[in-house]
Order: sequence, then structure tokens, then C-alpha cells
Amino acid sequence: ARRLALPALLLLPALLLLLRPALAARQARRPNVVLILTDDQDVCLGGMTPLKKAAALIAHMGVTFVNAYVPSALCCPSRASILTGKYPHNHHVVNNTLEGNCSSKSWQKIQEPYTFPALLKTACGYQTFFAGKYLNEYGAEDAGGVGHVPPGWSFWYALEKNSKYYNYTLSVNGKARRHGENYSVDYLTDVLANMSLDFLEYKSNFEPFFMMISTPAPHSPWTAAPQYAKSFQNVSAPRNSNFNIHGKNKHWLIRQAKTPMTNSSIQFLDDAYRKRWQTLLSVDDLIEKLVKKLEFHGELDNTYIFYTSDNGFHTGQFSLPIDKRQLYEFDIKVPLLVRGPGIKPNQTNKMLVANIDLGPTILDIAGYDLNKTQMDGMSLLPLLRGDKNVTWRSDFLVEYQGEGYNGSDPTCPGLGPGVTHCFPDCVCEDSYNNTYACVRTLSASWDLQYCEFDDREVFVEVYNLTADPHQINNIAKTIDQEILEKMNYRLMMLQSCSGATCRTPGVFDPGYRFDPRLMFSNHGIRARRFSAQSL
Repeated sequence: ARRLALPALLLLPALLLLLRPALAARQARRPNVVLILTDDQDVCLGGMTPLKKAAALIAHMGVTFVNAYVPSALCCPSRASILTGKYPHNHHVVNNTLEGNCSSKSWQKIQEPYTFPALLKTACGYQTFFAGKYLNEYGAEDAGGVGHVPPGWSFWYALEKNSKYYNYTLSVNGKARRHGENYSVDYLTDVLANMSLDFLEYKSNFEPFFMMISTPAPHSPWTAAPQYAKSFQNVSAPRNSNFNIHGKNKHWLIRQAKTPMTNSSIQFLDDAYRKRWQTLLSVDDLIEKLVKKLEFHGELDNTYIFYTSDNGFHTGQFSLPIDKRQLYEFDIKVPLLVRGPGIKPNQTNKMLVANIDLGPTILDIAGYDLNKTQMDGMSLLPLLRGDKNVTWRSDFLVEYQGEGYNGSDPTCPGLGPGVTHCFPDCVCEDSYNNTYACVRTLSASWDLQYCEFDDREVFVEVYNLTADPHQINNIAKTIDQEILEKMNYRLMMLQSCSGATCRTPGVFDPGYRFDPRLMFSNHGIRARRFSAQSL
């Protein structure tokens, strides 16, 4: 044995020389990125509370953005904004239907080839992995069925249609795979976790990777894993100051809600709130498994992990039982946690960020030239690195096109045609004319939201969130006329923006310039001037 040892020692330097290029390539490789996207998870009403592991493994190891928003508080438009880096008026996905461009043939032809995952794969050489809910109408027969695999994905495990936990179909690289209701092999959040771990086990070690894991939780039907079905029995929805009150001085859809809510409605929303938390415990487990796997393979220190949601949620605010879609903080504000190379631990960032920034950020991490894109968002990388004197936005656009049925809703015939998502006690969460656009401003001196509805009332809502964080008092009739005019003009500008013009100075920025005469110019958007007396 001793005689064999010497030749082996002589071979060791040669072996190290052979291994050195591979080791150097791995060390110099561009960072990996993981994006975990939940479905309907609020941040304003305690939605992050159940996620203790996510807090320890992502938030405490990186940065929490406390002012993160979505430009549209509905699944499909919001997810389209994440994928494209664009506002809804530029990607043209306006609601969750094929007619609203959700995973339609038009979306597939015009937008999908230019999503950030497509660029990561084709231009940056990333392996790309998707697992979970994609877009609400994905898999529709009229749009190619589950055989359609969007460009840019090396590995594709996408849910047909909307969130479920059991009894669903996955597109596995374009082939349908049906799942039943056996917890050990079918519970979707766990299936996504296992698929993700398998990818990390068998992927190529010579290319960086991007993973997007899109969970059903905490979306309805709120089916918890059996081990969590009795968790949070004493938890109920928060009774904050806008809970179960009349939405006075608000758009008619909010004013029509019955106040006070019935006991059955309150019991229903409390039950939904508990179940939502229960489903998130499986997401927490997924995160723990994923981080451990990355660490085991020596990838964790070279991997950015993003955690966010497609929109917020409400449970009883302004007497609306449960849903999203509205313009208020509880629906448009989302969690955003990030850890990764060069990010210091235990940070809180107060900058105004939006999900249109995720695509540019991830492309920036990959080294892609953002000037080659048509994205409306901004890269968060300077904020993640802690760069000093970063020039940042002070406002962004929120826009939503309401949904409604041509006929009356059977649960609420008294309201007539045009409403939808109605509850048995005739409270409706949406309507055709629940169509609005807002400027959400957060500057050194102002925390403000200005919104206009596209309806016969030409209704306006304005909130000073410094004095009124729960948006109870609409100050449209009392706010300074000059601010009202500036916000109206800024809204029109943002509604017609594209790319770099979406990142121009806001109303309260030093570089902002306002010419009242421009309010009457013809630049493609209906120019309106509001006076305090007419509101």
C-alpha cells in the first residue's frame, strides 16, 4: 500500500490542474436566481405572520422592501407585469379572461417572446425552470392547451388554469399530467417543492440557473395540508380601523357594501383568513427545503432568492368580505424579501418599488443590457447592493379594468347588469365601471394616492396616507387645487408612458416640471381638469 501511495501523490498535482478550470468557472459563474411567487398574499393584514422560516432564511439574511406594490391588484395582469416588466397598458393583459388577453394567442405572440425568462435563456445562457401557476387562462383549448410551452423555459411544470391544491392538471414540458387527491403525491405546494429539489439535483453544473416557483397558496380554495388543518384555531381577521365600516365618499361599488356585515359574512371571512394562513405553512416548508438543498450543493452563496406575491387581499375592509381588485393599500401592497450575494443581512428598505422591477433586476443580475429592453420598471440591484445616492422613483401607476357580466348576477339581481363576484347578501366585489387608474406617490414630503374612475361620475379618490394610513377619508374635495391638477396631469402622463418615460420625475421630485397648458393638449389620452367644486 505504501508503494502505491507515492505515484498517487505524484498524480495529485496533475489532477488538480485538470480540476482547476472547472472550479474557476464555477466560482466566476453569474449568480443564480430563485423567484418564489405566492398567490393573493397580503402584507397589510398580517399575511407574512405564518412564515417564520421565510423570515429567518430570507428576510433576516437579506432585505425586506416595506413599500412594494403591484400595478394591478389581480392575478393575471400582475403576473404579466412580472414577466414583461411592463405596466398593464403596455402588455395589454387587463383581467383574468382570454378576452382580457390572459394567456391569449395575442399574448403568446406579442409579449411572451420578450419576457425576462426568455431573455435569460436565449441571451444570457441560463437554465430556466418554472413550476406552478402561470397565468389564469394558461391551458385553455382556444389558446393552445397545455401543449403550449412559452419560449424561454428549459423545464416547464405549469398548472392548467387557476390555483388548486388537488385534482389538477400540470403541463410537464407540454404533456398533460393529471393529479388526484392523495396528499403524499398530489398536494400541489409539496409537488412544486419536490420538482424544485429534483431540478437542483439533476441540473447542469456548467450554466447558471433561474427558477420560478409559483405556489397556489394562499389562494382559494384554501386547502391546507392535513398536518396544518387545525393550525391557528384562535386566529381571526384583523379588526383594524377600516374593518366593517361604510366606505363613505368612495366609489359606488364600495358604498354599496352592506354595513355592518352580517354575522355569517364575518364568520366566513374569519374562516378564510385562518385557512389562508394554514396553506402558507406548506410554502414555509418549501422555502426551508429549497434553501437547504442550495446549501448542500454549495449554491446558496451565489444565489439570489426573491419572495413576493401577485397581489394583496382584503378581509372585511370597508365591509367587502374577501377579494382583491381594489385600489387600496391592502390590495396593491405585497411582501418582497430578497437575499443573495452582496446583500447585507437584516435590512429594511423604504424605497417605492413595484413588481415591474423584478424583470429588470433579474436581467441586471445576469449581466443583460437593460437598454435593449422595452421594460417600464427599474433594476433593484443598486438598492440590493446598498449603493449610495441612488436616484429613485417617487411614484408609480396603478390601473385596473373592471369585470362584469352582461346580465344580472343571480345572487344580486337588484344591482342590475354589469356586476360580478357577488356574495349572497348582495355585496359585489367588481363591476364594469370599477375601472380606475391611480398615481401612488411616496416622497420625502408626501405619502399620497390619487385615483380617477372611468365611469359616469368621473369619480375621484385622494388619500393622504401620512394622516390616514387606512384610507378612510377621501380628501378629493378639500386637497389643494394645484396638487389636484398636477396629480391629474401626472396620471395622464403615466397612463401613456412606455419604457424610460415611465421613470420620469414625479410631482414632488426636484426635477418635475408642470405646465398647466399641457392638460388641454391632445396626447392620446382624454385630458380632464378637475375642480374641487365638481368632485
